[in-house]
Amino acid sequence: MTTKTDTFPALTGLYHLIFLHIEPGAILLSVIAIWIWPGASWFHHELVPAPTRTPIAELDTRTHMAMLQLSNCYFLLMLISSVVFRAIRDTLPDNPVAQERILGAGLTALAIADLTHVFATLWVLPSSLRYSVLEWNGTTHGNTTITLGLFLFRMAWFLGIGRKRYYYGQPSKPVSPVYKQQ
Repeated sequence: MTTKTDTFPALTGLYHLIFLHIEPGAILLSVIAIWIWPGASWFHHELVPAPTRTPIAELDTRTHMAMLQLSNCYFLLMLISSVVFRAIRDTLPDNPVAQERILGAGLTALAIADLTHVFATLWVLPSSLRYSVLEWNGTTHGNTTITLGLFLFRMAWFLGIGRKRYYYGQPSKPVSPVYKQQ
């Protein structure tokens, strides 16, 4: 019997679980938190830990729009991890080299986004909170600690830790010249 992981050798085991299930699910929770409950005002308030747990009642139009656009960016990341990675698996079940090459491109983009996201979060946090990890709330940890953890898993995937590599880390093959037949 062939399973979905048998047809996705480029993304197996823990990487399969994290990048196809846990990461998209966690991101979906953020989208729901902004759009449905507890809402954009709550999420906005949680971006920077504050002594008061009460968000402002209503966001101004620009801030509300920015929060909804942020959730749309989160949703896009979820779609990449969920829909695009599954399309790679389903389209190329017998080609692990191509799977890994395309998946690696996606993971590279996500890794760059991870680093810029963590950097931006730490840069804007007040200096009194930046290094006071115990004072951070769940949203701050999500934007830093969890995101850095995902980055480390992406780097472990590229290094081939706990998986077989098909493209990355393989010796490059010499390119043979192409001749036109006359």
